[in-house]
Amino acid sequence: MANNNNNNNNNNNNKNNNGKMSYEEAGRKGGEKVKREYGKEHFEEIGRKGGKESN
Repeated sequence: MANNNNNNNNNNNNKNNNGKMSYEEAGRKGGEKVKREYGKEHFEEIGRKGGKESN
């Protein structure tokens, strides 16, 4: 039989021992919320603004 423990262990990889959310998970959740509220176009617009040279 194959050992299939990877699926069970991945559920808690983003939390440290005291149950708090990691910075990575918090950023991902925040980005998902912004995407739901403002849409994909918002990210495209802020990406263009960030790519412009400021004087």
